[in-house]
Amino acid sequence: MGPQNLTVLTEFILAGVTRRPELQLPLFAAFLIIYLITEVGNMGLIVLTEADSHLQTPMYFFIRHLAFVDLGNSTVIYPKMLVNFVVNQNTISYYACATQMAFYILFIICELFILSAMAYDRYAAICNPLLYNVIMSQKLCYALVGIPYLYSTFLSLMVTSKIFISTFCGSNIISHFYCDDAVLIPLLCSNAREIELLIIIFSALNLISSLLVVLVSYMLILTAIFRMNSAEGRKKVFSTCGSHLTVVVVFYGTLLFMYLQPKSARSSDTDKMASMFYTLVIPMLNPFIYSLRNKEVKHAFNRVFKRPCKLLS
Repeated sequence: MGPQNLTVLTEFILAGVTRRPELQLPLFAAFLIIYLITEVGNMGLIVLTEADSHLQTPMYFFIRHLAFVDLGNSTVIYPKMLVNFVVNQNTISYYACATQMAFYILFIICELFILSAMAYDRYAAICNPLLYNVIMSQKLCYALVGIPYLYSTFLSLMVTSKIFISTFCGSNIISHFYCDDAVLIPLLCSNAREIELLIIIFSALNLISSLLVVLVSYMLILTAIFRMNSAEGRKKVFSTCGSHLTVVVVFYGTLLFMYLQPKSARSSDTDKMASMFYTLVIPMLNPFIYSLRNKEVKHAFNRVFKRPCKLLS
């Protein structure tokens, strides 16, 4: 590549969700509602699990961190996307793009390992109930969230720095609604293959290792369920694991659909839909999944929010 084809980029243009002008306003309204629901739902879950003494258990400790990660993931993407619906040119500065990508990678990797930590927590609660409080000590709980935060921060900074210290050439149009590493690689004219290989290796490692923990945990849980003689005991176990299993199936199912489909079947629109689902829709759904069928959360909501309101009135 000759030096005449190299450009020093100061900004990128995001292609956005759609190029059809008549859809801009309806989509803006729809995504604004989703964003507000996501913010209120996840903030409410964080406050609730922090404020109520009955929810000071390892399970709700992990749920609180999952809500924090979902809140971060949606906040990294939503505001810029909403602005792009109402402006003529969807530009994002070079450094803002790097920052958005760094936080996106950080939060998405964290979510994988927090979900696997939650699976291990459910395994300990169901398969070793008498030793549960010993196994899931406060120190272990902090390690199970602290290590993913540190690891994902390291990986995020490494991938982001490798992409943004490389040379961009040609077009500055990103065919997405946010700065994703996969869509920035085709814009590189140096180190592109090396960075792509690095991302593939770490993506596979993160997905397989976290999914393996989830699968092994639930295989052991199923074994414990089959050994139970009481139908009531089985029902209780299923209700305990139901919310987490729903989140796992939706989240991992979307990621596997995105990464395992053949290149010939992939398109920009398909990638956008899959990305929209796991970065925007899932963070909105998680608080509802963990609260609608959870009596402990409902009771905590009454204690923290409804009773003070009654006293004031």
